[in-house]
Amino acid sequence: MKKLKIDVLTIFPEMFPCYTDASILGRAQKSRLLDIRALNLRKWTHDKHKTVDDKPYGGGPGMVMKVEPFHEALTHLKLRTKDGKKTASAKKTRVILTSAKGKMFDQKQARRLAKYDHLVFLCGRYEGVDERVAKKLADEEMSIGPYVMTGGELAALVMMDAVVRLRKGVLGAEESLVEESWSDEKFLEYPQYTRPEKYLGWKVPKVLLSGDHGKIKQWRAFGF
Repeated sequence: MKKLKIDVLTIFPEMFPCYTDASILGRAQKSRLLDIRALNLRKWTHDKHKTVDDKPYGGGPGMVMKVEPFHEALTHLKLRTKDGKKTASAKKTRVILTSAKGKMFDQKQARRLAKYDHLVFLCGRYEGVDERVAKKLADEEMSIGPYVMTGGELAALVMMDAVVRLRKGVLGAEESLVEESWSDEKFLEYPQYTRPEKYLGWKVPKVLLSGDHGKIKQWRAFGF
């Protein structure tokens, strides 16, 4: 079974291990189904301050992340040549720039991305990223919602979590993927209950206690 590789280019790599080393993502890595690396973008800078941003041309508030560190990092990963062209290794890789103006990430996009062998997330900060990163280095820009966050790290975590669980062998019960919310474009998973049967006067629906699998199936499908 092919291992999924995920690289994240960020100036805050320390944000990732507490999530990616736990639960399902952590188990997938221990089972050699997944390899996640959070790489510090400052490694690919050349001044003593390890500068990754600069003032925008044309003026305006804030700072903009520079194109050079992203390009040099992708060159290090053997996904781009020194003159910015794609390498042969990039064919089974998808480079994603987290961006408020990107296309909306959803379950359909998660299923598409789960088919790749290698995903690279480029995480922006400050007032944004030099547009040449989006136009020349990233394969696509993606957003997780119609709002702005302080950086792309949380968006990258959301996307990788949704993608990884779709990979074969990652979930203990593969059937969990069949009848869950968004397993097709309109399906939302039915309500779930467990013991105790009564709690603070709140009761489990009688149909779930009936043992009548036909009625249970109908209730789960239609709510009655």
